[in-house]
Amino acid sequence: MQDSPISFPGLLGDWQFTASSVAFYLGQKPIYWYGIILGLGVLLGLWLCTKQAKHYGLTEDNVVDMVLWGVPLGILGARTYYVLFYLDLFRNESGGLDWGRVVAIWDGGGAIYGTVIACVILAIVYSRCQKIKLGALTDLCVMGLLVGQLVGRWGNFMNREAFGAATALPWRMRLWTSASQYIEVHPTFLYESLWNLLGLLLILFVISKGRRFDGENTWFYFLWYGLGRSWIEGLRTDSLYLFDWKLFGEPIRVSQALSLVLVVLAAFMLFYNIRIKKRSPEDLLVNQMARAAEAAEAAEAGEAPEAEITAAADEAPQEPIPGETTIQEDIHGDDH
Repeated sequence: MQDSPISFPGLLGDWQFTASSVAFYLGQKPIYWYGIILGLGVLLGLWLCTKQAKHYGLTEDNVVDMVLWGVPLGILGARTYYVLFYLDLFRNESGGLDWGRVVAIWDGGGAIYGTVIACVILAIVYSRCQKIKLGALTDLCVMGLLVGQLVGRWGNFMNREAFGAATALPWRMRLWTSASQYIEVHPTFLYESLWNLLGLLLILFVISKGRRFDGENTWFYFLWYGLGRSWIEGLRTDSLYLFDWKLFGEPIRVSQALSLVLVVLAAFMLFYNIRIKKRSPEDLLVNQMARAAEAAEAAEAGEAPEAEITAAADEAPQEPIPGETTIQEDIHGDDH
């Protein structure tokens, strides 16, 4: 079904999309549209983050460092997550792991939550090494992550994967399974792409404009993405399941369960920081950096007392504030 025609009969009538999932060949090696589209998503995310970095007290070098580390670690995380929950697919006849198949990411198999987890760990380590606020770093990173996710889902479209259950809705997607048979399903790749686009726009033009604490974008991302993913995952037919565990007689979808946990945690953290702690924008890293720069300029002009200059300098880049934020982001194959 990988190169079968795609159509949207309820919206576009008899028009069909027939492009192959393979963009071109290098010798005998196929280069898939999935990888090209994913790479485009990374570049667009990088571009956006470099443009936004100054609004978070960060530099373009911080962004480039995170991308150089984040891309390979994100792929590793996505593959590890997928293998752990589809472990039986990677066993040999004796019951042991077939490591050749485990590392063959080019054959497909990855999960976006694995990427998110890997990038969160990277952000924690990087922020401590660079002595910058974890929340400020992740507030910037989640925008790039959303860009990668909304663009990357179109790689699933090219692969004819990550679709949902059968439906008769007007925007249903038709996939041919043979020369004479087809299925009409929820285009869940499109649902998630549009959901991520809306989330990105909300962060860019609403949430980030009124940030009260470093980490606010991040917790909003987990709340927004978790809500959308928990709904969309329930429509899909290719979910990863939590081993053989069941709830109310039904198998537990890993991504759906994790999404709901993140929604609850993110909602609590937003409420705690905004309503209970009553965080102030003055504590944002970008504002601390601005005050330090102003104090330095005043010192050069001989206008500020030495004690004031020292206090402003001490405010600038520091270790993440405990309790402020504690969680903050395959070249071809299924992206769960």
